Amino acid sequence: MSELPVALRPCVAGDEHALALVGAATFLETYAGLVAGPDLVAHTRLQHAPSVYAAWLADGQARLWLATVEPGGAPVGYLVLTQPDLPVETRPGDFEVKRIYLLGRCRGGGAGKRLMDAAADHVQACGGGRLLLGVYRRNAAALAFYARYGFAQVGTRRFQVGGQQYEDHVLGYEVAPRAR
Repeated sequence: MSELPVALRPCVAGDEHALALVGAATFLETYAGLVAGPDLVAHTRLQHAPSVYAAWLADGQARLWLATVEPGGAPVGYLVLTQPDLPVETRPGDFEVKRIYLLGRCRGGGAGKRLMDAAADHVQACGGGRLLLGVYRRNAAALAFYARYGFAQVGTRRFQVGGQQYEDHVLGYEVAPRAR
């Protein structure tokens, strides 16, 4: 369990380099040994480039939160919330947790739940809907985290890293609108 004091804040323009660093580090930490090294490096370089995060930061509909360790504010995790782009039927009010990453040494202390709560609070403020996400079907730790949060499988998708095909479970979580 993490004993590090983790703070959360909404991301702002200029955070793209911190987001890219954490994205690359956590992707490597999670998938080393599961994905061929050269494929892992190439995928990370492309999918976790600062320009990817800068585009989300500039997107008026996307929301991003950064987790930092205090003192000092070193980035250790984040969540990216976007309009859904998943192979499942969506409804108005649905959002996709495009990425939720947290360095391993910061897991288990509630920071992941706090990031997910920030996303759910945003959906609730928008009138309710679902949080949707894709997670590698063999990522047992992530699947357990999402199950504890209340997510259930609503579909599947295939994706490619290098020359290898993988399968994600697409999960959904209903967020009730705020009581008036």
